[in-house]
Amino acid sequence: MYPVTFELDRPPKIGREQVLLRILILVLASWVLGSGGWLGLIALGLPVVAAILISQKGGARYLTEDGDRVTGWVTFIVGVLAYVGLLTEELPGGGRKPIRLNVVRSGTPTVGSALLRIVLAIPSAIVIAVIGIAGWVVWVVAAISILVNETYPESLWNFQCGVVRWEARLLVYLASLVEEYPPFAFDTGAVGVPA
Repeated sequence: MYPVTFELDRPPKIGREQVLLRILILVLASWVLGSGGWLGLIALGLPVVAAILISQKGGARYLTEDGDRVTGWVTFIVGVLAYVGLLTEELPGGGRKPIRLNVVRSGTPTVGSALLRIVLAIPSAIVIAVIGIAGWVVWVVAAISILVNETYPESLWNFQCGVVRWEARLLVYLASLVEEYPPFAFDTGAVGVPA
């Protein structure tokens, strides 16, 4: 079993106003941050931040002293991805936690191994980019379905959940929290649980 699990409560219903809010957020984010470049910046930033923290403390202390905080950062990012992907109605940071990211930290990262992950992650990032194109199509179909009859077809929700799960595992790997390379699969670990 892969040392990263991602669980998500599926909302019983997503309101039409939620779709309109996501569209507004995506338009504003694209205008302010560029089209999708912010996720790449985060993916590059995590290994650099990990390398800096590892250089200050060493790999073992990084995992024990900073592991929870870095996991929290990744959980926040994944929560935003799940929110934008119409998987949840709540942004991260509220009282309730619609997503749960569990990380069993492993390995002893070094500055070099943290920075090397930028290169090692390229194959998975390419697959995520290709799947992301399909994800945008699924997002549009799901948004239309929600706007028309306030339902999010389960198969589309499961696909989007798998995309975010894959992204979560890659982000945890890039943050040097786990040694094992993330699997090329949608379903490892826990799956979405009905609310």
